Amino acid sequence: MSTIGNWIAEVFSHPANLTTSQYLGVLGIIALKTTVIYFFLVVGLRVLGKRQLGQMNIYDLVLVIILANAVQNAMVGDDSTVFGGITAATTLLLLNRVFSVALTRSRKLEHLMVGEPVILVHDGQVVAPRLEHECITHEQIMAALREHGLERLEQVHLAVLEVDGTISVISADAEVYRSRRHYRALRLP
Repeated sequence: MSTIGNWIAEVFSHPANLTTSQYLGVLGIIALKTTVIYFFLVVGLRVLGKRQLGQMNIYDLVLVIILANAVQNAMVGDDSTVFGGITAATTLLLLNRVFSVALTRSRKLEHLMVGEPVILVHDGQVVAPRLEHECITHEQIMAALREHGLERLEQVHLAVLEVDGTISVISADAEVYRSRRHYRALRLP
């Protein structure tokens, strides 16, 4: 039984040279550093643009892995204890929840951080400045058309870069149906 007790003590230990109150201060610093990193990454990913978040390629995956490792070191530093990891994870989860609630309650914040859909093709004509601004290539537009069963730009009524990074395409000969699916668009007083 003492082996299990030693194992539990080892798992939940804190650095031997710190008192409990000093270690609680260290955990507070981990929480503050994690908060700074969280907001830095949220803003940084927003600056990357919608398309980068919607379509990950191998370079984006490498970036995410390297970012995770880099910010992990910045958040917890030399503290490799379970409590240090739990503190960082709990801080991230709480911040994400608070941020999500703030987005649903503030139209301005939602617009700033999530953005609005962007029309990329209108009646068969590419809106070049928007493609350039969103870092979307002609080949990516053509791939989106093919995914929707279209071969030429002339067959497109609208191609829209959605806020989640996907490209929606409406063909020129499609019937338009009204949908009540998007409840978030309704803002009642």
